[in-house]
Amino acid sequence: MTQHPNQSSPRSADVIIIGGGIMGASAAFFLRTRRHSVILLERGLVGQQASGVNFGNVRRQGRNLVQLPLANRSHEIWKRLSELIGDDCEYAPVGQLRVCYDQDAAEDAEQYARAAQGYGLELELLGPEALRERYPYIGHDVIFGSLAPLDGHANPRLLAPAFGRAASRQGAHIEENAEVLTVEKTGEDFEVETRNRGTYRAPTVLITTGAWGGALAERCGEPVPLRARGPQMGVTEPVPYRIEPTLTVKTNVPDETIYLRQVTRGNIVFGGGNRNEVDLKGILAYANPEYSLNQMPLLARLMPSIAKLRLIRVWTGIEGYLPDGLPIMCESGKVAGLYYAFGFSGAGFQIGPGVGDVMAELIDMGRSTTPIDAFDISRFATST
Repeated sequence: MTQHPNQSSPRSADVIIIGGGIMGASAAFFLRTRRHSVILLERGLVGQQASGVNFGNVRRQGRNLVQLPLANRSHEIWKRLSELIGDDCEYAPVGQLRVCYDQDAAEDAEQYARAAQGYGLELELLGPEALRERYPYIGHDVIFGSLAPLDGHANPRLLAPAFGRAASRQGAHIEENAEVLTVEKTGEDFEVETRNRGTYRAPTVLITTGAWGGALAERCGEPVPLRARGPQMGVTEPVPYRIEPTLTVKTNVPDETIYLRQVTRGNIVFGGGNRNEVDLKGILAYANPEYSLNQMPLLARLMPSIAKLRLIRVWTGIEGYLPDGLPIMCESGKVAGLYYAFGFSGAGFQIGPGVGDVMAELIDMGRSTTPIDAFDISRFATST
């Protein structure tokens, strides 16, 4: 996606973004709408890592309550996605249904629904009879459901590249295959050295490098306990389209976690369960066949008819997880002009466009109208 092939790329800009996933590409787009010059540096291809291989869940339900204002802001962007960037990215607001197998999980879901009302998220609670009538394909172990009718799903392979193209049309410079080696503050500017694209300068740098964000933050004196893992997903053969909402199991038993969605072409995409070890240095993540076997009975419990389908592909990716499950979104507490947006702990797809919008606002105005204090990197600061 490297743009402007017949022009020499600029060596300086108002903002350099390191990382071309959803967060970086959308931040580039929204910074251009605020008239900041932008250079985005991506080691590989835009959307190649977790942004392009995740499950595709566009959900607000189930998020930590402090994330809901950000999720709501992103929800408004999703509704205007085609108008904003010229591509709807197969966004389908078909709802998300979280189901429970036991009373404890059901009570937790009811409590969450009451609390979420205060953040503008209205959920419909369904007992066993209503669930069976509306969703007859759901397994008999399900005793309770919580429906977010305005949630849904989209195609993760399309979103970051679409934002990258839109940012480029707005005048951002997207440099792919531009691996960043060093980020150094020299006077008022940063110097960002790449392996094969030379050196770039800007007074502001935004780090949106996902699971690799921790290493860059540590070099800047702000280490965080970021753990890289690979969530495993799969997809079945196509069958007639029947399942509208995304289905997710709400459980207090980690080994029971499973989720699935059906695309209009008929394939059922699913994920959950164990996460794979990854190689950050080698940029490698391998799917584990044993994990796929572990997912099969979980899927059959949620939706028995899926047991008859053939599995046609499995995959994984590299995601960064933080202990509290919340991201890092803030200005550095150590280096003026340095900003972070990483560590989305497997839940960044829906909020991604909102993250880009918020970070552009924060860089432009020095503050965000959406509360993000809970995401400050200082929460991991260690006393000396």
